[in-house]
Amino acid sequence: MEIAVNHIAKKYRGKVVLRDVSFEASDGMCIGILGSNGSGKSTLLSILAGIQRPDGGSFLCDGKDLLKDGKTRSARVGYVPQGTALIPELTGWDNLLLWYDKKDLQQQLTKGVLRLLEVEEFLHKPVCKLSGGMKKRLSIGCSMARCPQLLLLDEPTAALDLACKQTIGNYLRAYKKAGGILVLITHDPEELSLCDAWYILKDGVLEAYAYDGNIQKLVENM
Repeated sequence: MEIAVNHIAKKYRGKVVLRDVSFEASDGMCIGILGSNGSGKSTLLSILAGIQRPDGGSFLCDGKDLLKDGKTRSARVGYVPQGTALIPELTGWDNLLLWYDKKDLQQQLTKGVLRLLEVEEFLHKPVCKLSGGMKKRLSIGCSMARCPQLLLLDEPTAALDLACKQTIGNYLRAYKKAGGILVLITHDPEELSLCDAWYILKDGVLEAYAYDGNIQKLVENM
C-alpha cells in the first residue's frame, strides 16, 4: 500500500494552521511528525482520520482519495487520538465489543493484537478506574478492530510509565514489521527511533528533517 498526503490546508477563524502539507509513505514505513505545541500536528492527524475537514488537499491511498471515500478510509485507517474516545462507565471488554464481534474479540485476546497489547489483565474493570497506560493500550486495540493498514497515533506513550511504553513500543514495531504504515506524532526518543522519515510542522508548513539522534539540535529546529 502507498499513501500520498497532498497539499492539505486548514484555517481556523482566518488563521492558517496548515499550509500545503504533503508527504508520502509505503508499506512498513513509520513517519514521525514533530513540532511545538499548537503547531497543528493533531489537526493534521484528525483531518487524515476524517474527524475534521480540510480547506483543500487530498489523501490518496492506492489512488483513492480517503478524504472523499469514508468507507475505504474506515477500513484502511486506524486512529488513536491524544485523549481517549473510550466510554468511561463501561468495562474494557464492553468498550471492545463496540468494535469487535465476540468471536473476533476472543481470537484477538488469544493470539492477536489484544494479546500483544496485554489488555487481558484489566478487561473487566470500568475504564474510569484504569491507568493512563491501560486506556492507551485499550484505545490502540479498538483502533485495530478492522485490521487497518495505516495507523495514525497522536503521542501514544506521552506521560506513561516505562512498562507501558515498552508494551506499546513492542506492538508498534510488530505492526511495522508486518507491513503496516505508521504516522506518529511524538517527542519521545524511543519512538523517534522507530521512524524512517521525520518532518517538522512549523508555521503551518511541513518540512523534511534529517534526524540524527541529536535531541538538542531537533529542539532548536522546532
